[in-house]
Amino acid sequence: MTDPGADDNDGLIFAFELDGKGDGRPLSWDGFGKPATPLTSPWIHLDLRHPRAQRWLREQSGVDETIADALLDEDTRPRCVQHEDGLLIILRGVNLNPGEAIEDMVALRVWLEPMRIITSQRRLLQSVKALAQEVAAGKGPKGAGDFLLKLAWALGDRISPVVDQLDEELETAEVEFGQGQVSGYGGQFSQIRRRAAHLRRYMGPQRDALQSLSRNHSGLLDREQAFEIREEGDRITRYLEDLDLVRERAMVAQEEILGRMAQQQNERMYVLSIVAAIFLPLSFLTGLFGMNVAGLPGTEDPQAFFITVGLMVGSAIGIGFFFKWKGWL
Repeated sequence: MTDPGADDNDGLIFAFELDGKGDGRPLSWDGFGKPATPLTSPWIHLDLRHPRAQRWLREQSGVDETIADALLDEDTRPRCVQHEDGLLIILRGVNLNPGEAIEDMVALRVWLEPMRIITSQRRLLQSVKALAQEVAAGKGPKGAGDFLLKLAWALGDRISPVVDQLDEELETAEVEFGQGQVSGYGGQFSQIRRRAAHLRRYMGPQRDALQSLSRNHSGLLDREQAFEIREEGDRITRYLEDLDLVRERAMVAQEEILGRMAQQQNERMYVLSIVAAIFLPLSFLTGLFGMNVAGLPGTEDPQAFFITVGLMVGSAIGIGFFFKWKGWL
């Protein structure tokens, strides 16, 4: 079996022959080309970046052309589609790969038949890797329905810490904002809103896909498994509600930041307006007596300068009292 986390594969990341009891025998390219026995079913996990995997899906897998196109599609959206006796399920998981954005969710494409499971990916998804390790340890899925249920649980379990982390980051930013440590336009809140929006972009359709799967499953799920899938859809709904609340809180914080900035700007403009109003008559007097023309009064009187200064000071004081009386100061 190829290491589920390895990138140097030949298109086959791993394959198991599931025995229906939780265990699985590793298979190679040649191994799963043989028909499955009534008591076993192969699980084939492909790396779509490799040409051999693409050729196998189109030419040797035996799946319908439309299903092969969906499994090879680069731009996917979570959905569940029933096709003849099989199910096409496309889901997304949070990106836990080192150096990549968590909210850039990784797509997993699943084609489920009564006797075969085909999954494909373009980037490593930790949920699938963990599920493969459970099979290797003899604790894997016991059938198609159990496979879908374990996969949905694994995807949901890894979404929960991401949503909680986003909420904690928002709480920290709100505390810093309350303490006056957030300046500018609140870039922290903008980043949180963007991350929440990215997560919600795929989690909304994923919830719809799980709910559709619980209703239309071609008999691949029993009643209890369908109920558990529906419950998983409800859990995704709760995550969506948490993300909506995070976005709303971040938006309110941003609006408060903009409100405070507008208030500070208005206060500064108000002070400048008061100063301009006080100095406007003084500027008029200095401009008037600064004209270099004949006939200006007091040009020959040595006391004229002090009289003019006194008039200017008196005007400033008078304007200040007037503003105080009007309640503008």
